[in-house]
Amino acid sequence: MRLSRRGLLAATAAAVALPAPAASAATAATAATATGGGRRTRTGFERLEADGYALLDGRRVGIVTNPTGVTRDVRHIVDVMHADPRVNLVAVFGPEHGFRGTAQAGGSEGRYDDPATGLPVYDTYLKSGKALADIFTASGVDTIVFDIQDAGARFYTYIWTLYDCMEAAQLAGKRFVVLDRPNPVTGRSAQGPVLHKEFATFVGRQPISQAHGMTVAELARLFNGEFLATPVALETVLMTGWKRSDFFDASGLPWVPPSPNMPTPDTALVYSGTCLFEGTNLSEGRGSTRPFELLGAEGIDGRWAAKAERLDLPGAHFREAYFAPTFSKFQGKTVGGLQIHVHDRTAYDPVRTGVALLVTAKKVWSGFAWRPDNWIDTLTGSTRVRTMIDAGATADEVVAAWQDELAAFRRVRKGYLVYR
Repeated sequence: MRLSRRGLLAATAAAVALPAPAASAATAATAATATGGGRRTRTGFERLEADGYALLDGRRVGIVTNPTGVTRDVRHIVDVMHADPRVNLVAVFGPEHGFRGTAQAGGSEGRYDDPATGLPVYDTYLKSGKALADIFTASGVDTIVFDIQDAGARFYTYIWTLYDCMEAAQLAGKRFVVLDRPNPVTGRSAQGPVLHKEFATFVGRQPISQAHGMTVAELARLFNGEFLATPVALETVLMTGWKRSDFFDASGLPWVPPSPNMPTPDTALVYSGTCLFEGTNLSEGRGSTRPFELLGAEGIDGRWAAKAERLDLPGAHFREAYFAPTFSKFQGKTVGGLQIHVHDRTAYDPVRTGVALLVTAKKVWSGFAWRPDNWIDTLTGSTRVRTMIDAGATADEVVAAWQDELAAFRRVRKGYLVYR
């Protein structure tokens, strides 16, 4: 893997964070209202609003967001900003699933006027480069704000909406402001294979690891410093009260499903590993009440869960399970498989677990097959996982094969981390 590091000073200069509140009183007030651990995470939007929207003063603002762009009391920030005379909000840009979240996987809402605010809503899904820049120009905005909750995995498309919008904003000569939110599965470390450039798609534009362990503001800084041909005029509004070791429930923030098949933070915890089953003929649990935690297919019985349990994978147990998906693979049919039960989320490694489940599924079920289009290669970022498993490699051998490129990415990533 080749990752050229531009000067970190240049990257930092292009990404200016809103200053932290003056120590004492504001910090004490935040701590006093915290729940559980004695502190409370304040999102980028909360800090922007508390500062009187100074970053947006005199600007014609467009916002890239979806149903996760909410306040602590679950009001949508578009509704809040539209009603505030201090903000000149003139457009909304919707990603996959749409601004109001009405579309399923692989869909969007198209161009329409939002009934609640009257604002024009533009569709960004699968648009990039000049085509997206032209949309920004036509909208009449001069500043584009991004506020979407991520799930922590390379193939979750919102981070590439972020990348595409940054690139298009630069082409259109627009400012770009990222409002930060927590990585729901912590920012402790990067895990998994790194994308090879020849496998770049909308589920992975650039060579980052499968579980990146970064927030969207950190990713924006990384994209600007490493991958954009010409950096955009980027500003990031950071969180306060969030630590890299925090899971989502430590934030005190409400969870709004970022997409229809990401109903809970527990889903995000396993997603960066079990989404790999999209690349097989097994159900990844879409159409069930526990997507990405339930996996299965017709003809699988309890031997798979038993074999997975004997691996003694850190942090997880595996239960024999049966379910009938209401849509997607095996719609309306009862399938057998397993459910992942994470009992120690600190020890749990989702990517290693996902690979181990692929290896064991192939061994216990004679009907196992990769999707004919080799989607697994797109998800993992190379042919390595598929070809090694087909050749009989163990999960540990597959994981060992990507360690050098992962170490190289971690070195680059380290320069863009802004939280402890």
